[in-house]
Formats: sequence, C-alpha cells, structure tokens
Amino acid sequence: MKHAKIYYQGQELNVTVDEQENILLPDGGTVNREDVIWLPPANGTLFALGLNYADHATELEFKPPEEPLVFIKAANSLTGHRQVSVRPDNVEYMHYEAELVVVIGRPAHKVSRENAMDYVAGYTVCNDYAIRDYLENYYRPNLRVKSRDTLTPIGPWIVDKNEIADPHNLTLRTWVNGELRQQGTTADLIFDIPFLITYLSDFMTLQPGDMIATGTPKGLSNVVPGDEVIVEVEGVGRLVNHIVSQQEYEESLS
Repeated sequence: MKHAKIYYQGQELNVTVDEQENILLPDGGTVNREDVIWLPPANGTLFALGLNYADHATELEFKPPEEPLVFIKAANSLTGHRQVSVRPDNVEYMHYEAELVVVIGRPAHKVSRENAMDYVAGYTVCNDYAIRDYLENYYRPNLRVKSRDTLTPIGPWIVDKNEIADPHNLTLRTWVNGELRQQGTTADLIFDIPFLITYLSDFMTLQPGDMIATGTPKGLSNVVPGDEVIVEVEGVGRLVNHIVSQQEYEESLS
C-alpha cells in the first residue's frame, strides 16, 4: 500500500493511494492527484549519505569512503511531489541526485545487522539537490550545499516494505525535460540498508518516521530554471519537480 500526506481543502491529511494513483481520503472519499498539494510523506529526521555508490565516487574522482559519510538534512529543505525547487541566483552548478529513501517504522537502538530490516516501515524517493559552488570537501558536505530551502523534494508516498521484494536490486533513473540523464541500481550501494541501520542505531536511537536517503549513482548534470526533473526508483515511485529562479520564487511568496 502507498501512504501519503496531502494538503486538501484547508487540511493536512494522511491518505492512501491506489494502483491508479487515486487518493483515498480518511472519510472514504476519493480525490484526483491533480487537485491536492503533495507534502513530504514522513516528518522525522532525514539522514543522507555522501558517496555511497562506487561509480558516483569515481565520477567525482574521490576514493570510496571506508565508513558511511552521513549528514542530516534540515526540515526547511524538504518539499513535496510536484512542487518547486529554487536555484539560487549567481551559482554555476546545481545538480539532482535520485535516491532510494528508507523509512524507519519503530524505535531502533543498537540493532543487529540480522534484525535491521525488521525496523523498516517502507520506502520513498528523494531528489537531494546540491549546489556544488559551495562544496568545500565532499567528506564534509556543508549547509550551503545541502540544506537550502526547497532543495530536497521527497515522495510522493511511502510504499510498504513488503511490496518491495529486494530493495538492493532497484533501478534509479533521472529525466530532465524528458531526457534520461542518470541511471543506476541499488545493487551498487557501498553500504547497504542493514549496515546503515546498524551503524546509525549504534550511537543514536532511530525513531518512527526517520528516513535514510541512501545516496545517488553517477550521472549528474546541471539544472536551470524552467527544467522539469523527474526522479524514479523502480517499484517505489516517480517524483516530479520543477526548477524556478530565486526571483520567481520570492515573487510567488509576495
């Protein structure tokens, strides 16, 4: 089953989505997917991974890390399906990152690798945009690169864990204006999902709704205002996003 959060008729609602992507409201009614505002499907802490695909590390001419390079995405960066992301003025290179996101289902503290998947509720998709102009060191991603307003679209929904037979054998793809720009597979993760849950839960308790964005494969390219960017994880979902300029965004708020 697919679980989503939407804004509809003045309310934030937890809903389910059927195979035809019809939205099933809590009162039993249905609504068209075009008639709602899609919100991020979970609201816990989002942990993100740097250089967690060997081909991506090679693409950037970095040595693959010996332990996970984990950073936290601020809540202000999260936005939903079919929303906009702002390309800041006067930057040279902003790129997408298609990622499988693991959603935690129950408190996890010092979890063994053998039991780690028991703590997974499901999966979603994110596009972890980065402003490369401000990248000081890939081993220490800074806030100006990764935690800007609107630069982490996530969703559209969470797919239950039991609907994904093997999360380590899924194709990831990114299209920009209909052109396929990025393609990879979760089979190439350096640190897999059980390892990441064990690693994180060893020194902190993961809570229901926390999310782990597992990294992106090679195939990055620049995006500019006016671009439509679609990231997809096989079997999980397709996340649509549009790039706008800083001026356009600020005018929309006024």
